[in-house]
Amino acid sequence: MSQTMTPREIISELDRYIVGQNDAKRAVAIALRNRWRRQQVASPMREEITPKNILMIGPTGVGKTEIARRLARLANAPFIKIEATKFTEVGYVGRDVETIIRDLVDTAIKIVREEHLAKVQTKAEKVAEDRLLDILIPHPVAPNGPHTNDASAASSESREKMRHKLRLGELDKRQVEIEVEQAQGGMPTMQLFTGQGTEAMDLQDMLGNMMGKQNKSKRMSVSDAIKVIQQQEADRLLDQDAIKEEAIKRAENDGIVFLDEMDKITHRSGAASGGEVSREGVQRDLLPLVEGTTVNTRYGHLKTDHILFIASGAFHLAKPSDLIPELQGRFPIRVNLTALGEDEFRRILVEPEASLTRQYAALLIAENVNIEFSEDGIAELARISVTVNEKTENIGARRLHTLLEHVLEKISFEASDRSGEKICIDAAYVREQLGEISQDEDLSRYIL
Repeated sequence: MSQTMTPREIISELDRYIVGQNDAKRAVAIALRNRWRRQQVASPMREEITPKNILMIGPTGVGKTEIARRLARLANAPFIKIEATKFTEVGYVGRDVETIIRDLVDTAIKIVREEHLAKVQTKAEKVAEDRLLDILIPHPVAPNGPHTNDASAASSESREKMRHKLRLGELDKRQVEIEVEQAQGGMPTMQLFTGQGTEAMDLQDMLGNMMGKQNKSKRMSVSDAIKVIQQQEADRLLDQDAIKEEAIKRAENDGIVFLDEMDKITHRSGAASGGEVSREGVQRDLLPLVEGTTVNTRYGHLKTDHILFIASGAFHLAKPSDLIPELQGRFPIRVNLTALGEDEFRRILVEPEASLTRQYAALLIAENVNIEFSEDGIAELARISVTVNEKTENIGARRLHTLLEHVLEKISFEASDRSGEKICIDAAYVREQLGEISQDEDLSRYIL
């Protein structure tokens, strides 16, 4: 998928995986489309257009994170989910907020590297095949006399026969010896403190750059060797500088940062001032990233001006207005996500492409056990989910995971002994497995 999708098409794609929350879907669909629109604008106006960041407000388990994650997947954009509570104000023990951007660049590097690998894969496979044939059929040493054309033709014919066998997989089990890079095991990752913050650096990479790569011979099957050699050849064909440059651009223009638990770093109205200074400090440290600043990463400098920030929080005890005014102004789009009811739970169980019921059915079919969920069984699961959420903590759709595990626990345990059976999960079966637990509030609190 790409950013050329219209908002209507984006919502249609999100509907395949997420039930309801149409306001949030519309907001993120417009934000994604605006990125494509911005690319159509000529400079210098393009540089002046900044993303309209989004603040999602709603209880846990209603789809906030999933919407952002699916959006990033649709756009094939660098995406990172971060809990705001992991960070502390500069001067306190904890992670520096700039590591958010460094982690985002690492994600962009992986995406761009995979794309470049796909482009050179065919050439790498051809070179790897030739290298492996050189090992399987060493080039004959030329005698003192002239090398005859007949000998050359015979060698070429033999090589092509071996190539044919290699492609058919007839040589997969034959053992060969190849050169592989030796991993520097046991080398720790250390923290390098710089003026720009804490930058995690791999000691192995540093020493590898200074000392060069060490190779060793390793014996393995042809089927394993061809994969190793293909990876080696693909790495040689990659332009690392081009990957870094493209990844920086991709992170700057397409990056999406999802800041979860924003309500946990607010200065709550009327609350005691114990840890509030540190919380407000985190907000002030986040502010330059959201406003637009330059962050130094191991791959180069990155500007955060056009990164899309999506923040979320339940905001039960705090309010969005408890955020510092400067940060509030940087999240102009506010979206309220509604709590899930019985009808939404029922739809979540059956409508998404990878719904929970389909997932469990796929798992058990591996044991040749065919399970089917009846309509009244689905309705009963939805009803009990709502009831338990009301009696205990409301954890939204995550309650369905717990309930289904208990409903299918016996079948999952006995599946290997029940091969060939067809089992219907109806309302009576659901009540049989959950009835007593769901009725007892104390049991519900600790088990469900």
